[in-house]
Amino acid sequence: MITIVGAGLGGLTLASVLHRNGITAVVYDAELSRASRAQGGMLDIHEDTGQAALRAAGLLEVFGKLTLEHGDAMRILDKTGTLRMAHDGNGLRPEIDRGTLRNLLLSSLPPDIVRWNKRVTGISREHRGFKLSFADGSVASAEILVGADGAWSKVRPLVSDVSPSYSGISFVELRYLDVDRKHPTAAALVGKGLMFALSDERGIFGHREPNNELCVYAALKVPADWSRQAISRDLLHQHFHGWHADFHEMLANSDGDLLPRSVWMLPEEHSWPRTPGVTLIGDAAHLMSPFAGEGANLAMIDGADLARAIIAHPDDIERAFAAFEATMFPRAREAAAQSAAGLELAFEPNAPLAMLDFFTPKG
Repeated sequence: MITIVGAGLGGLTLASVLHRNGITAVVYDAELSRASRAQGGMLDIHEDTGQAALRAAGLLEVFGKLTLEHGDAMRILDKTGTLRMAHDGNGLRPEIDRGTLRNLLLSSLPPDIVRWNKRVTGISREHRGFKLSFADGSVASAEILVGADGAWSKVRPLVSDVSPSYSGISFVELRYLDVDRKHPTAAALVGKGLMFALSDERGIFGHREPNNELCVYAALKVPADWSRQAISRDLLHQHFHGWHADFHEMLANSDGDLLPRSVWMLPEEHSWPRTPGVTLIGDAAHLMSPFAGEGANLAMIDGADLARAIIAHPDDIERAFAAFEATMFPRAREAAAQSAAGLELAFEPNAPLAMLDFFTPKG
C-alpha cells in the first residue's frame, strides 16, 4: 500500500491515478473534513502538466465542463489606472476554482481512501518503513511513504534538511461578493479574467471567480514578520499612497476579513539523494512563488508521473521513485527559475514595463 500525507491536488492526483490502475493507497490529511475550509482562488491549468495529469486520472473531459468561461483573459494596468495591455485569452490554460478541482479529484476516489483529521505530528523510521504519529494520539505504519503535505512538510525532513525561505513578498487577500452589483469599480478594474496592476515595486492582482465573485491580492515588498501584525485597510491605503482612487476604493470595500499571506520558497535547485521508501511531490518538493502559475500544475503532474512510475515498477519501489525523481527534479528547477524571474518582473522599479515586454509577441 502507498501511504500519502496530504490531500491537496498532488496527493489526490497520485491516489486517483493509482486507484484507476488497481493500486491501493491511503491518504492522511490534517483538515477536519473535505469541506472544513475554503481552498483558495482560481488556477490556470496547463496543457502539458495539469491537463495531462487529469487525462491520466480520466477526468479531463469532466474538468472541461467546470472551467470559468473567459477566465484566462488578462489585463495589465499601472498605478494611474491606465490599461497598458489586454487580451481575451485563447483557452489553452483554462481557469478553474481550486476547491472545484479538488472536489473533482476526490470524486474519483472511494470515500475511505482519504482519512481526515489526521494531522501528522511526527514521523520515525521503523524496521520495515515508517511510523506516523497524529495529533489525535493515533499512529499508523507505512512501508511506502509520499510527502504531498505542502510548504511545511512533515515528510521532507526524512530526505532533506532544507526549509523554505521568505521570498520578500507578502500578500493581503481581499474577497468581493456579488461583485457586479455591489462592487462595480472592482469589477471594472479586474474585468472578466485576471488583472495585474503594477507600479512602485508593489502590485494589486485580481481574478474573476465563479458566482460573480472576485479574489484580489495586495502584494508588497515587506519583511517576513509584516504579516503577523494586525492588517488594517488604513495600512493598505498607506502602502498604496499615490495610486489611483479606484484602487483605494477597491481596498476600502471588500467583503469579510483581510487575510495576510507571506510567500515562501524552496531553493531552485532543491533535490535530495535517493532515500529508501520515501519521496516528495508538489510544494513539499519544490515550493515556489506563484509568479509562473506552476505550483498546482507541477503538483498534479508530479502525482500522475509518480503513479505511472509505480505502475511500471510495482515490485521495485526504489526503481519507481528513482525514475520519478529523475524526471521531476529538472522540471521543478526550470519552473522555479521561471517563477523567480516572474517575481522580479512584477516587482522591479519600472513595473509594469518589463512585464508588458514579456507578454508582447516578438517579431
